[in-house]
Amino acid sequence: MNGTSFSADIRYWLRQGNTINLLLFWNVIVFLVVGIVYLIGKIAPSTGFISLFIADNLSIHSNVFAFLRKPWGLVTYMFTHFEFLHILFNMLNLYWFGNIFRSFLGNQRILPLYLLGGIAGGLAYLLVYNLVFGGANVPMIGASASVMAILIACATKLPNYEIGLLLIGTIRLKWLAIIVIVLDLVSLTQGNIGGITAHMGGALFGFIYIQLLNNGTDLGQPLIWLFNRPARSANARRRSFKPKKSPLKVVKPGMEENKQLRLDQLLDKINDNGIESLSPEERAWLKKMSQE
Repeated sequence: MNGTSFSADIRYWLRQGNTINLLLFWNVIVFLVVGIVYLIGKIAPSTGFISLFIADNLSIHSNVFAFLRKPWGLVTYMFTHFEFLHILFNMLNLYWFGNIFRSFLGNQRILPLYLLGGIAGGLAYLLVYNLVFGGANVPMIGASASVMAILIACATKLPNYEIGLLLIGTIRLKWLAIIVIVLDLVSLTQGNIGGITAHMGGALFGFIYIQLLNNGTDLGQPLIWLFNRPARSANARRRSFKPKKSPLKVVKPGMEENKQLRLDQLLDKINDNGIESLSPEERAWLKKMSQE
C-alpha cells in the first residue's frame, strides 16, 4: 500500500466539507491514542498511571464536586471511547443518521447539534446522579447522547423517511426512534442508569431542537456563528479585494458556464443549509437540470 496515497486520501476525505467526516475522524483518533497509551501501560506497568490520568480527565464525573474540578469533561466525554464495539456502533449511527440530517438541514448544523445534544445528555446524567443517587461519582464516556440527539432530530423532522436495515428491512424513522427509546428504557433494569439517562437527555434535546427550529428558532445559531467566523472573514476579504481594471475586453460566460455556476451555487447552499433552504424556484430549476 502506498503511504503517500493513503494520507492523500485521508486529506481529501477531510477536506470535503462534511462535518460528519471530521467527527468520525476525531472520535477514532481519540480512541486510538487512548488505546495505544493503555497498551503501553500493560506492557510497561510503570507507565500505567498515564492511561488512568487520561481516562480520568476525558470522562465526565457524576459527582458535582468532582465535575467542577474537571468541567471540560462535559465536552471531552462525547469524543471518548474505550471499547471497540462502543465506538463502532456509535460511529455507524453517527454516519447513517448524521448524513441524513446533513442532507435536509445542512452541514453547518451538525456540529452544534452534536455538541449541544452531548451537553444535554451530560447535564441529565449529572442531575440524576446528584438528586437520586446522592452524588455518587461514576465517570462516563461515549458519543451516545450526541448520536441520540441526531437520531431523534432526524425522526422528528422526517418521521416517514424510510431507511433499510440489515435483517429487518425498510423501516420509517419514527418507528426506529420509538424502538430505540423503548429498548433503552427496558434496559434500565440491567444497569447503566447513567448512560441511559444521558441517552434520554440527548434524545429530548434532539426533539426540542427540531420543534423550535420548525418555529423559526435555531438553538445552535450561536455555535454556527462562532464556527463560521473563519469562513466569514475569508468572504469579507474577498469582497473587499478590488482587482485592477484590465484594458482587455471582458467576455461574458456562455449559457453552459452560467448553468454550471448556478448549479455550483445551489449545491453549496444545500451543503451549508440543507435542501430545505432552497426556494420552490430553485428546486424546480435543479429538477429540470437533472432531467436534461
